[in-house]
Amino acid sequence: MPIAAARKSPGTLAVDPTPVFDLSPYLYMQFMEPLGSTDGSVDASWNYRADRWRRDLVEVTRELAPTLVRWGGCFASYYRWKEGVGPRDKRVPMHNLLWGGMETNQVGTREFVDFCRLVGADPLFVVNFESDGRKRWARPGRGMNRLGTAKEAAEWVDYCNNPANRRRRRHGPKAPLRVPIWQIGNETSYDKNGFDCETAARKTVTFAKAMREADPTIKLIGWGDVAWAPRVLEIAGEHLDYIAFHNGYHSTLPNSPLNEDDYAKDPDRTWRHLMTGADWAARKLKEMRRQTAGYDVPLALTESHYGMPGRNRCDLMAAWATGVAYARIFNLYQRNGDALKIATVADFCGTRWMCNAVILPTPGERNAYMMPVARVMSLFRGHTGRKAVSATKCPSALDVTASRTGKRVWLHVANTLRARSVRAAIRIEGMKILSGKVFQIAVDPELEVWWQNADRFAPVQKKLPAGAKWTFPPASVTAIELRVADAGAPGLASRRRQGVKISRFGESQK
Repeated sequence: MPIAAARKSPGTLAVDPTPVFDLSPYLYMQFMEPLGSTDGSVDASWNYRADRWRRDLVEVTRELAPTLVRWGGCFASYYRWKEGVGPRDKRVPMHNLLWGGMETNQVGTREFVDFCRLVGADPLFVVNFESDGRKRWARPGRGMNRLGTAKEAAEWVDYCNNPANRRRRRHGPKAPLRVPIWQIGNETSYDKNGFDCETAARKTVTFAKAMREADPTIKLIGWGDVAWAPRVLEIAGEHLDYIAFHNGYHSTLPNSPLNEDDYAKDPDRTWRHLMTGADWAARKLKEMRRQTAGYDVPLALTESHYGMPGRNRCDLMAAWATGVAYARIFNLYQRNGDALKIATVADFCGTRWMCNAVILPTPGERNAYMMPVARVMSLFRGHTGRKAVSATKCPSALDVTASRTGKRVWLHVANTLRARSVRAAIRIEGMKILSGKVFQIAVDPELEVWWQNADRFAPVQKKLPAGAKWTFPPASVTAIELRVADAGAPGLASRRRQGVKISRFGESQK
C-alpha cells in the first residue's frame, strides 16, 4: 500500500493541562456472558480437568488489564445463581435459553470472582430481574422456573458480601467475596413482550431496597436506555448509582460495506465507514446525556461493540483498521468522562465471536491472543492519567484526548488517515516538556490478527525527541507519556477569566 509522507511543516498538538474532571477507572470494563452454542466463552475459558481458569487467558487478561468485569448479559434473565455455587458435583445444569446448548454451572459465583482477583479487576454481577418481564424465559416450559426475585437477588448480595453468610462459609470461602457493583435489569427496554417502563422502574426500587438491606455499601446500576432513562430516574433515581445503556456501531447503516465479507472488496471505502463509528456512538451518547441531564446519576455503558449482519463472526473485527476505529470511540468516551463512568467497547473472550476482546484457540490452553480492540484498550489503559485535560488544538486528521496525574501528561492519538502520516509539534500550555515516551501501534490496516502473528500488533516503545515533534504513521494508534514542569504561563482558569469559553472539544471567544 503506498504511503504519502507527512508534511514537512508540522501542525500543532496543544494541550491545556488544567484538570477538567476526574476520569473513572471503570472506563476500561469487560463483560463475560456464557454464550452457549454460539461461542465457547465460558466453557473454553475453564480447564475442567485441572479445575481452574486457562493459564493463557489469565496471562493475556492481566496484560489487557480491565478494571471491572461484568457477569451477565441476556443470560442473566434466566440465571439462577444458587445453581452455580457449592460442590461442583451437586451443581444443576441449565438450558441456555437464548444462546442454545447447556450450561454446566461448573463456573459460578466463586469461580468468576476468583478470576477477577487473578487479573486485578473488580467483579460486577447482573441479577435476574424477574426475567426482565420476559415470560418465555421466566417459564420456558417443561416445568422450568427461571424467574429471579428481589429476595433472591438480595440473598446473592448477602452470599458474596456478608462476612457471616452461612451458605458461603459452608461452601468453603470464609472471607466475603466483596462484589462492589451490581446491575438490575439488562436490555429490559428492548423487548415489547417484557416489562413496560413504569413496571420496570417500580420493580427497580423493590430490588434496590432489598439488595441494599443485604449490603448498604454496594453500588447499583439500573437499566434506562433511550426513552426510558428520564422516567426510570424520576421513579428510582434516588436508589441508583448509575443508569445503564448499550450502544452498537454500524449495525444498520445503509449501504454499509461492513456486512459479511463485503469489507474486503474496497478497503478504502471500508476504512471511511469504520472511521464514522465514533460519530455513530456519539449520537447515542449525546442523547443519553440529554435525557439524564438534571439527575445526579452518571452513565454506565455496560455493553457495546461493532456488530455486522450476516455471519456473526464479524471477521472485519480482526483487522487493524478496527483498532483505529475503536481508538476513536475510546477517545469519545474519555471526552465524556464527566458523565460516563463505566464503559466497555467489546465482549470479553471466546472461541469465534469476533466482537470479543480475546480469542481462545482450541483445543488446549495456549496462545490466547488479543483482538485489535483489546490492543487499543490495553495501550490506553496502561498510559492514562486520573484527570481529564483539554486538547485545545490538533491537526484535523488526528483524534486526540489528554489526561494528567501530577507532573505527567498522557496523550491518546489516533491517525484517521489510512495512507498518510501526520506530523505534529506537541505543546503543553504553560508547561515545559522535560521528556517523553511514545508507545505506538502502526501496522497495515488490512492486516488481520490471529495467534501466529499476534505479536505484530504489540505497541512499540520509542523516545520522544527533543523539541517534542512526532510523526504519526498512517492508521496508527499512539499513547504518549510526557514529563512536564511549570513554565509560568496562564492555564485554563486564567483564560476563562479572560473571556475564553472552554468545552470538551476546544475553545472559542465569548
